[in-house]
Amino acid sequence: MIKKAIKNFFELEAATGILLFISTAAALFVANSDGYNFYSEFFNISLPIKINLMNFYKELSLRDWINDALMAIFFFLIGLELKKEVLIGHLSTREKLAFPAIAAVGGVVFPALIFAIFNYGNEENLRAFAVPTATDIAFAYGMLCLFGKSFSNSLKIFIVALAVIDDLIAIVIIAFFYTQDLKLMYLLFSILPLFGLYLLNRRKSNKISLYFILGLFLWLMILKSGIHATIAGVVLAMFIPLKIRNEKPLEKLAHKISPMINFLILPIFAFANSGIKIVNFSLDTIFQPLVSGVVCGMFFGKQIGIMLFSLIAIKLKISSLPSGTNWKEFYAASIFTGIGFTMSIFIAGLAFVKNDTTAKIMLDEVKLAILIGSILSILYGSLVTLISKQQHRQL
Repeated sequence: MIKKAIKNFFELEAATGILLFISTAAALFVANSDGYNFYSEFFNISLPIKINLMNFYKELSLRDWINDALMAIFFFLIGLELKKEVLIGHLSTREKLAFPAIAAVGGVVFPALIFAIFNYGNEENLRAFAVPTATDIAFAYGMLCLFGKSFSNSLKIFIVALAVIDDLIAIVIIAFFYTQDLKLMYLLFSILPLFGLYLLNRRKSNKISLYFILGLFLWLMILKSGIHATIAGVVLAMFIPLKIRNEKPLEKLAHKISPMINFLILPIFAFANSGIKIVNFSLDTIFQPLVSGVVCGMFFGKQIGIMLFSLIAIKLKISSLPSGTNWKEFYAASIFTGIGFTMSIFIAGLAFVKNDTTAKIMLDEVKLAILIGSILSILYGSLVTLISKQQHRQL
């Protein structure tokens, strides 16, 4: 009976979102208890990389390993899913790609714009401009699944496609705006594993272990170069073959690693990065430009940007609403894209990397804002969905 219940939970589409919620609640509980010092010191344990053969050394903490290495695997999965969707999936034609891409751009531009308005003139705060632009795929999709048939399958697919493109834009932003002390020598060294991956792909090799060995070398070079190492995950995914004779290595690999990412890596990331001492904050904190900018960017910016750009695309007859969907359902789904969470926290960690008291306070403020913005999006999105569902029943 217990085994069946556990099996049913992990087969539930919303399971990842539920685990992320539990991980966040646990982190907040520990951070606001007597265990805070242990929690903080544990994730700051020094675990440097030292490879004498390559004269390679990089200082990393346990949290860095989670954020730089485990999240690179998450981005690898994002890359695999994006490649599959573009080649044979729901983004495989210009028409299919256009609508979620246009909506995603709106969902990035408006949150960043709203944040910039709140923080205009404060250069340090503006480093966090990308924080409200990201969508947490697992959480947003999980919320849609919680409401079952309230959302059509085509709308769920649209939101997933939008979130994937959204995260791809976030990856580009990370590469260009959050690169620290660029070391060109290591970028040049990264050409070697890239050439090796190109040859493997060109020869249609199905030896996935070779791809991973070269991918690990690529990760090390990018890590040392100053560009955030998670980019290596996306780059590696682009070289995994879609099909080799009767085999589908890309699809098979994505299917194999997705449970580990959804049920292990993302919850670990959430637990390691969500622990903020709420007792240190007052009501005035919420009205600080940094916090208000993130909250309003996530909650208002996402839904306004997506709705406005989608409306323009439909009016110009570039696209149409997903089949079986009306505007009320579409609006409700757009609200859930304001759930930034893992991606937003990830970007916040890049925005405030300095190991000083001011940066740590700012990072905690942004994390609090992310929690508030995500919770508001969940509550308001749920309310709009329930009202829409009730009105539909009365018709």
